Amino acid sequence: MATSVVQVRVDTDLKEQAAKIFEELGIDLSTAIRMFLKRSVLDEGIPFRMTRPRTNYEYGANRGLWAMRELQKHAEENGLSDMTLEEINAEIDAVRRGEA
Repeated sequence: MATSVVQVRVDTDLKEQAAKIFEELGIDLSTAIRMFLKRSVLDEGIPFRMTRPRTNYEYGANRGLWAMRELQKHAEENGLSDMTLEEINAEIDAVRRGEA
């Protein structure tokens, strides 16, 4: 099989960071690039997702925000969204005492 040279210009820091990661994985930069190209051929495209997330939930860092919005929605649906901190603590105390 004939081979050819591929030259790519990348930021030096990016190249060094990537090379360090690949070295820790037991491969060199050239092997990693060949793996990417082979997988691209197998997948008939880029071998990873290249779309913007549709919702905040798809961002790992925003899962907490999504969960809080869901909790707020459920609290509003159940008439609990106006409770003060004192009322919430009183409810918790009542449950702990077995009164609720």
